[in-house]
Amino acid sequence: MASYTLITISLEEDPNGAFADEVERELLAALRQNVPPSDGRPLTLVARDIQGSMVGGLIGSTSYGWLHVKMLWVAEELRGQGFGARIMAEAETIARSGGCHGAWLDTSSARAERFYIRLGYEPFGGLTNGPGDRPQGHRRAFLAKRLIEAWPAKPGTTP
Repeated sequence: MASYTLITISLEEDPNGAFADEVERELLAALRQNVPPSDGRPLTLVARDIQGSMVGGLIGSTSYGWLHVKMLWVAEELRGQGFGARIMAEAETIARSGGCHGAWLDTSSARAERFYIRLGYEPFGGLTNGPGDRPQGHRRAFLAKRLIEAWPAKPGTTP
């Protein structure tokens, strides 16, 4: 291991996401050392039209019984037609089948927050910029949803 005094910290560009991918890989490897170890798995869904063009998608992961929705996107021309709800339902079904009991996400879009609330997500926290903070009025909402109706009767069983 390098001496602490020989380590530099710098702001660097990451145009292709390789650095972010490496940090995530290293973090997940470290989390596998936790007790209990992380059972983290990526979850990626892609919606394509008949020509094969991507028109939506979800990037997330599952870990410790939770689905974390990192990003959900639907092409503007398809919004309001149920595609986002279909993608979310598919992610929740996959997560549930993998043993997840809940899902969580965050958003800084009031429109998206209303969408998630319609899907049964409930706010559990938020960050709001105060007077003098930039950008003024910015808010990030954190929401969660229970994916199973009740706790299992015995460990390792489903309701």
